[in-house]
Amino acid sequence: MSSCCDSSCSSTAQAQMDKTQKRLLWTVLLLNGVMFFVEFTAGWLAESSGLIADSLDMLADTLVYAVSLYAVGKAIKYKANAAIFNGTLQTVLAFVVLADVLQRLVFGSQPNANMMLWIAFLALAVNVLCFALLYSSRNGDINIRASWICSRNDMLMNSGVIISALLVAQLDMAWPDLVIATAIALIVLRSAIRIIHDARAVKAGEKTDISGCCG
Repeated sequence: MSSCCDSSCSSTAQAQMDKTQKRLLWTVLLLNGVMFFVEFTAGWLAESSGLIADSLDMLADTLVYAVSLYAVGKAIKYKANAAIFNGTLQTVLAFVVLADVLQRLVFGSQPNANMMLWIAFLALAVNVLCFALLYSSRNGDINIRASWICSRNDMLMNSGVIISALLVAQLDMAWPDLVIATAIALIVLRSAIRIIHDARAVKAGEKTDISGCCG
């Protein structure tokens, strides 16, 4: 009788934990999704590869959160399949950014430093909020921990875009914007390769979970 009660309590606690995780992941997913559209549009208008790269990193994070959300309460094989798709799409996004940098190197660009600065600060504020929301759960479930690491790393990327915007304004040259865009693209590419590798290892039975870490 006692074991049945314990089993029921454990099941209820797990269900409540899953519900809390889903609510948290939905919140950070929506914040990053909205910021992706805002930052990508601003980057296009400002001729800033840095903002475009940072916006695609926001999209990559949204995909990581979506995979984590999808995996809550499901078997690891579902997470592995979703993560492989996630990593593949992130790889494509990274090469899109690198192609954008290349075409701006060839044809030139004049980034709008003021717009870069304001939008980068807005992106930083969003990531600080996500970081704060996820902070209390950073040592818990692997999905939440990976999402927290993403937000932590993204704040560093946002700071890089801010610094590049200041350098663009100071030097009146586009190269700082192209440098930060390239750096972000390479970080996303590294993350994508790691996610795909981990997911394949899980499917092969060599690992029991996927890091999902951004960067």
